[in-house]
Amino acid sequence: MTFWMFLFPMIFFHAPMIVQSFGIAYLARSESDMTERRKLAAIFAADVVGFSRLMGADEEGTLARLRTVLDHLVDPNITAHNGRVFKRTGDGVLVEFLSVVDAVRCAIDVQEAMIEHNGGLQEEHTLVLRIGIHLGDVIEQSDGDLMGDGVNIAARLEGVAKPGAVCLSEDAYRQVRAKINLSVTDLGETTLKNIAEPIRIYSLAVGNELPMKDKSAEQLVLQTEKATNHSTSEKASIAVLPFTNMSGDNEQEYFVDGMVEDIITALSRFNQLFVIARNSSFVYKGRAVDIKQVGRELGVRYVLEGSVRKAGNRLRITGQLIDATSGAHLWADRFDGELEDVFDLQDRITDNVIGAIEPTVRKAEIERSRRKSAGNLDAYDLYLQALPHIYAIRPDENRIALDLLIHAIDLDPSYGPALAHAAWCFVQRISRPWPPYGSDDLVTAISMARRALTAETDDAVSIVLGGFTLVMLKQDYATGLDAVRRSVKLNPGSGFVNAMAGCALVFGDDSEAGLRLLERARALGPMDPNFFSHLTVSAVAHLFNDRADLAAELAERSLALNSEWDSTYWVLIAAYTQLDRLSEARVAARKILAMSPEATVTKYRKALPIRNPDSLELVLGALQLAGLPEGA
Repeated sequence: MTFWMFLFPMIFFHAPMIVQSFGIAYLARSESDMTERRKLAAIFAADVVGFSRLMGADEEGTLARLRTVLDHLVDPNITAHNGRVFKRTGDGVLVEFLSVVDAVRCAIDVQEAMIEHNGGLQEEHTLVLRIGIHLGDVIEQSDGDLMGDGVNIAARLEGVAKPGAVCLSEDAYRQVRAKINLSVTDLGETTLKNIAEPIRIYSLAVGNELPMKDKSAEQLVLQTEKATNHSTSEKASIAVLPFTNMSGDNEQEYFVDGMVEDIITALSRFNQLFVIARNSSFVYKGRAVDIKQVGRELGVRYVLEGSVRKAGNRLRITGQLIDATSGAHLWADRFDGELEDVFDLQDRITDNVIGAIEPTVRKAEIERSRRKSAGNLDAYDLYLQALPHIYAIRPDENRIALDLLIHAIDLDPSYGPALAHAAWCFVQRISRPWPPYGSDDLVTAISMARRALTAETDDAVSIVLGGFTLVMLKQDYATGLDAVRRSVKLNPGSGFVNAMAGCALVFGDDSEAGLRLLERARALGPMDPNFFSHLTVSAVAHLFNDRADLAAELAERSLALNSEWDSTYWVLIAAYTQLDRLSEARVAARKILAMSPEATVTKYRKALPIRNPDSLELVLGALQLAGLPEGA
């Protein structure tokens, strides 16, 4: 990645002033660094269910059985999967793995071995394990012991796991979901004891989970399940999978994807529905999927899938709605029409899906959800072609997208989606050292953003992008922030709208409101490939509210998902400086300069869209302290 930033596009960091007593304090820190160091690790925590009760009934027998299990089942599997036991806890172990995949495979093998081992024993002689796995930042001491939140979270996950099961944190699950065939249950956001923020938890079932043997364990699991605030328990939830292109022409792929994106947008306007964001559902594109597994992975009750066939001017769209819990088909239909009927066909699909899921949705609400069609279908087609190039966030792809969008605008000068997405493309270019597209990209971007806001009065995506552009280019905070707030009211169920609006609010000096929207975007897009960017902007929101510890934690989680995104290092500089962890801030600064040698404090001053002047100065002060050159 380059010096500038914004995957979404966004510029992230905040920074505190710290500098006090540089000499003695810094020397003390350096001596500490000689005996401990931070690193990222997969932590595996396991213990025996109801161990105290078993010891009370038969102390010597229980200890003998535990030694047998550890010596012959647990330890050999840990060694086989390249793990390192760094602490034994009487009835359990804490293990470090360099790979989350190795940790999960070890957990599966251990639990399966336990099932086989217990199969030949009387019930009173069986031992049952719970396992928790987390990927996080840890502190390694000189004796090899590990400490920190990474260890604490793994231990808390083990505590809420069902007997015989494995609980994975969201950070751990993201690393393995595409590499290991898992059968998981999404337990949603769960508050763990002494952990600052709720953690999304996934329960991995291994074989037949054994029954609980002590009441305290049962009560703990029940309390956890009651505390889980999962979206599907509050409202109907749905994921729209990429439709299959039946046209026999790969060049029509963009049209099919655009159709699905429009359906997602239409569905997400209904407050009665929780709709998974496009980037999360599109991870299944081109894959043969098990609908029940999709439902578990995305945490949804319903899945919509279908196909599109385009031949000349004729369209055929098929769709089927499936209950992801049972696999039952709830509704299926076929829609035929001419190309000029595309918007009507999309609306008919949306109406049928809404009717099948939520019969209480009134006709008036359905009518209000209809999008404003492009006046020129060729403009709409060009806009659909541009979308994948916009999301690529690369200079060559960005230019292709702008060529298509400007052509669309020439055909239909009042087409809001093309205007808004073109403005976003210009934000991508202006915020990075990419070659300019035209003679005055800034003027063009602002003009297109304002035209999009004028052209569209009910399209939340166009409105949020128009407002986002005005804020991120520092041209009109008041109008931009008003627009992004309005977009969320129009479409509160859109993960994209929530994320873009949240980013604009964070940098527009309403960071608490922005943080709430970003948390909503994370819930709507649990498998979004850009999920790490949501974590980073959320970290900025915490920095702007003097919560540097939470900011550092979120930024480190973001790095665990994408270590090559330079924006996250800027956030860490700010957080580490505020926490008086200057040596780590300087390491992050060196990483930035290695990735972007042209980075200077002066360039940040010109580019950062931070509305609050005190926050901006705090950021710049942290960058200076961390060692970035002042520049010209």
